Amino acid sequence: MICADLIMAEPALFQLDVFEMAAPVPSPARCEVRSGIGFLNAKGKRAGGIHKQFVAVYGNVINRQNVTKWCREFSEGRTDVQDEQRGGRPSLISDHLLQEIEGEIRAKKTCDHKRVASHHSRSV
Repeated sequence: MICADLIMAEPALFQLDVFEMAAPVPSPARCEVRSGIGFLNAKGKRAGGIHKQFVAVYGNVINRQNVTKWCREFSEGRTDVQDEQRGGRPSLISDHLLQEIEGEIRAKKTCDHKRVASHHSRSV
């Protein structure tokens, strides 16, 4: 059956907004989810419909309120899908300390993570 015949025989298949996936896509990146929201928002889809599509494909990776928030931001002109820099407590791990811990973990295949953490928490 060619495409035109299939469309004539089963037109309802091509009118659905949501196609069910055989299995949800595991652990999509935040930027992937946000890019998809931006794309569907640009096509004029509403937040509720976008959320339904994401649940069908990815499972429950983003709630309806966050889809609405991202749709609003994209509609207001935002194009970046990455998190914005925010203030807060800076990381206490220096590059030197990180390299030291990684080296210790590689050297000991059966590393006790609690011992490593307690040993290095005293040196911070």
